[in-house]
Amino acid sequence: MPETTPTETTVAEVLAELAELEDPKARAVNEKHGDDHGVNLSKLRALAKRLKTQQDLARGLWATDDSAARLLGLLVCRPKAFARDELDAMLREARTPKVHDWLVNHVVKKSPHAEELRLAWSADPDPVVASAGWALTTERVEKKPDGLDLAGLLDVIEARMKDAPDRLQWAMNHCLARIGIDHAEHRARAISIGERLEVLKDYPTSPGCTSPYAPVWITELVRRQDGKDQA
Repeated sequence: MPETTPTETTVAEVLAELAELEDPKARAVNEKHGDDHGVNLSKLRALAKRLKTQQDLARGLWATDDSAARLLGLLVCRPKAFARDELDAMLREARTPKVHDWLVNHVVKKSPHAEELRLAWSADPDPVVASAGWALTTERVEKKPDGLDLAGLLDVIEARMKDAPDRLQWAMNHCLARIGIDHAEHRARAISIGERLEVLKDYPTSPGCTSPYAPVWITELVRRQDGKDQA
């Protein structure tokens, strides 16, 4: 029999464990959101906690092209260990929404290459790639706004969000909402843009959840913040 490296053996063992966690009901729910795995995410996180950080294993799991394996790999990786071009290639390989979102949120946002990738991806002609750039921009709007042209971002959102493809539209709308929530000087304009474009105005929202329609989202979160400040 051919010899295998420890990493290859470990990947095989993890894939076998993921197969045991496969749940047809979970897969049916996930497929409604465009995802193609049937592993409960709480169980996936528990497995990641047991495996701890293993960068070689993470790379091996990503290489399988299996969504559950990739999600697990993103939880056990070292975000700062990936090169800029490696992250760019991974984003373009991320086939499903959950893998795309976890890659951006759990890995790229923690990478020293995040700002360079934000600028490159925001200008990418692929709307899914561009949506990752907008997600990183939203992160900066909320946490590191210094140096951002917020008025310029609102100009772009006003001009392009209405007709943008779904993933990109969602990301731009999130950015619009965060500008309105976090930056009082731009709040009235952000709400006005949302009211005029009406993006996600009729989006179904579960009881107790905040609508993603920007004017409602902004108003509700500002109300909550004001309530905390007065408490």
